[in-house]
Amino acid sequence: MNLFLRFLKLSVVVTTLTVMQAGWAMATSVIPDFVELAKKLKPSVVNISTAKTIAPQKRMQRPPNSFGQDPFEDFFNRFFDNIPQHSYKQRSLGSGFIISNEGYILTNNHVVADADEIKVKLGDGREFKAEIKGTDEKLDLAVLKIDVKGDLPVAKLGDSDTTQVGEWVMAIGNPFGLNQTVTAGIVSATGRVIGSGPYDDFIQTDASINPGNSGGPLFNAEGKVIGINAAIVAGGQGIGFAIPINMAKAVLPQLEEKGKVTRGWLGVAIQPVTSELAKSFGVEGERGALVSDVTKDSPADKAGLKSGDIILEFDGKQILEMNYLPRLVAATPVGKKVKLKLLRNGKPKTVTVIIEQLKEGEGSAQPGAEQDRIGMTVRELNPELAAQIGIKETKGVVVMAVKPGGLAEEAGIVNGDVIKEINGARINTVADFTKAVSAQKKGGVMRLLLRRGDGSLFVAVNVE
Repeated sequence: MNLFLRFLKLSVVVTTLTVMQAGWAMATSVIPDFVELAKKLKPSVVNISTAKTIAPQKRMQRPPNSFGQDPFEDFFNRFFDNIPQHSYKQRSLGSGFIISNEGYILTNNHVVADADEIKVKLGDGREFKAEIKGTDEKLDLAVLKIDVKGDLPVAKLGDSDTTQVGEWVMAIGNPFGLNQTVTAGIVSATGRVIGSGPYDDFIQTDASINPGNSGGPLFNAEGKVIGINAAIVAGGQGIGFAIPINMAKAVLPQLEEKGKVTRGWLGVAIQPVTSELAKSFGVEGERGALVSDVTKDSPADKAGLKSGDIILEFDGKQILEMNYLPRLVAATPVGKKVKLKLLRNGKPKTVTVIIEQLKEGEGSAQPGAEQDRIGMTVRELNPELAAQIGIKETKGVVVMAVKPGGLAEEAGIVNGDVIKEINGARINTVADFTKAVSAQKKGGVMRLLLRRGDGSLFVAVNVE
């Protein structure tokens, strides 16, 4: 009898624990009340419409035809007669969200870049002219200001560092001009690097994101903003990317007060530590950032860093993945003394570096270099990056961004082009690229050999 009672008690305990565990699992996977969230959060999201003046295109002059009547002349004339020969307004739509009662609105920089006019429409239908208070091209952020009286529906900013893969999220925006559209999904991944800039650290979501959603908020189940919707994969379905809100919060005070962001500069070009490289350097694990080049007279140069050093720790923070270093350097105050722990020839070493201010055209600590004189951003290729952007080449230097209206765009260079040579010199690293571009004299022509898809082609850039 006693044995039976003990077995019965044990069964009750096990059953109770099982029920408790099942209840906990259900509690952690409960779908949020999206109806109530939408009612509460939609008023804080705004529609942003912009207009910018586009200059007329110059009509090409056809060479004289020595064989009499040109059969394509009529086609040529009709084609160019359809191109506007006067300035016109180009209009576009985007999203944003209110971050303060003073009328400050957060959105993407690409939503308002080069705009002559900016209008903001609130959820209640009121429209206001907006002015740009600050922009940050590298993070693709912009802060707008509207002159409005009375309380505003302010969106609460959350903590994106606590965001976990699998949690529910909701996006609100104006895709294709359809105001106040709500979509929901989960966080598909965090820390995504998609090649849009030196500080990539995107939240990936399967909540539907489309053109017009740019600049809108990505809310968590608590109704707090954890990201700013910024990018989609062309041709992809169910894949969107948002800038973590903590990255925006770190620069918001500067954008509101100064209109721009001051970042730290280290002065090194870096690349990932692959298993092959780790073996060649005699180290264990694919961690850290491998220094491929050190800029002369930079903070890194003054501190004695050398090509081949592997940076393992920056200011007390471990560098487990290469792309983490540029973000840390950029967020470091100018003038701060920082300790770097690194490996040199397989032996640990600690150096102290004084962070300086990042200037245009310099890289803080990144596998890329932006060349303002020709208008494009490049990065060193590796198998992971090649897979992300969908190209076969895995070594060399790839074009990640082309500035609209810049020299590179005029020459026909596009994202994904792999630069093989410049003026006959082989380009294997960002350092090779920077050296070749810097050596080009003003007014000259720079010849690039590009790998595009399965073929190669030459382009010529007229360097102004």
